[in-house]
Amino acid sequence: MSKLLNRSMKAFVLYAGIVFACSIPVYYAIVDLIWQHELKEHNHIVSETIKQNLQALSLSDTALTESVLLWNKLRPENQLQLATALQPDSTYNLYRKNKYIPSKGYDRFQGLVTYFLLNNQPYRLTLETNMEETHETIVAIAVVTFTFFLILLVGFIFINRKISEKLWRPFYQSLRQIQTFDLHKPNDIRFAPTDIEEFTLLNHQLDKLITGNIAIYKQQKEFTQNASHELQTPLSIVKFKLDLLYQSKTISDEQSELIDQAHQALAKVTRINKNLLLLARIENSQFPETAIIDLPDLIADQLLQLEDFLQEKSLQVVQQLTPGVKITGNQLLVEILLTNLLINAIRHSAAHQTITVKLTPHSLEISNPGATALQESILFRRFGTFSSNASGTGLGLAIVHQICSVYGWQECYHFENDLHIFSIRWA
Repeated sequence: MSKLLNRSMKAFVLYAGIVFACSIPVYYAIVDLIWQHELKEHNHIVSETIKQNLQALSLSDTALTESVLLWNKLRPENQLQLATALQPDSTYNLYRKNKYIPSKGYDRFQGLVTYFLLNNQPYRLTLETNMEETHETIVAIAVVTFTFFLILLVGFIFINRKISEKLWRPFYQSLRQIQTFDLHKPNDIRFAPTDIEEFTLLNHQLDKLITGNIAIYKQQKEFTQNASHELQTPLSIVKFKLDLLYQSKTISDEQSELIDQAHQALAKVTRINKNLLLLARIENSQFPETAIIDLPDLIADQLLQLEDFLQEKSLQVVQQLTPGVKITGNQLLVEILLTNLLINAIRHSAAHQTITVKLTPHSLEISNPGATALQESILFRRFGTFSSNASGTGLGLAIVHQICSVYGWQECYHFENDLHIFSIRWA
């Protein structure tokens, strides 16, 4: 994952590189065309000069023949020969091995064949000019272009980074404030003023959104806390009245069964109420005390307290505990976290099965057998696993999630090899 500034920079650099790569063959083609055009003109001028000079000499046939022979010996690449008839001028390109300097290999030549009359006889003049300089020129141009391209690129990157950092500074300031914002511990966010309209609008909308969410969150939290408090007394009265009714001598068996069912429902509502109150207290940071907790000892204590539940279903517990693992947290909250995870594993295990508790220096893992995977996205929500037939309240894993949020731990669930695996990571 790359930063916004780097991503736009990469696009510009890539585009500049493509343009530079395409420019080299274009440069070569243009320079080559210019060279060919100039050499054609050069050969034409030289041929006209030779024609006019020979015609101006007014040599006799014998002197002309001797001069032509001498010319052809001295300039083998520019041959002057008798022709059968006058023909239109023509040009050509060829590669020929350098016979004078073999180490140079093949050279490229631009040729011109022209015809003219000399002493009333048609002559053919062939002129060839070496074009080797074309390659040397294009290399030089490529080197210079690449040098300026690098200079331009470095300057472009430097200037663009400086300008972008200044332009995007309000955005990153707002981003840092949002990253540190915690809805459970809302602090006053003040976005820095900016003269860029888009960022001003963004900050305004973010401020509006955060303020609204804080208000809604506070209302929900106050409602949950107040409702739980207000429900405590009526629930206690109902339980007391049911106990009195149950102790009545005139009660029938059918009435007794109805009272038992009412007791069970009331007990569940009472547990839900207590868990909601606990969540409200955790969210209100009412457990500030922390201590260094020896986890292997605490896990052993919790398993001992849950021994009756384990024996009731004949469950075996395999403990793979690394000794000496310690964490910092509130003793009561960590006990609640362990109890909820262990109770969850016991409640959802069939009889005669095995629960595994594995503790490493950086994680705790509790697994129990299961048939199908659970839906992780709702597992740690309030009432995410709630069922009218279940004996749980649907708040146990939500409390685990809230405790992990307080200490920055990471809760996780996955299903592997027919095992439900719940894990807590703290480093």
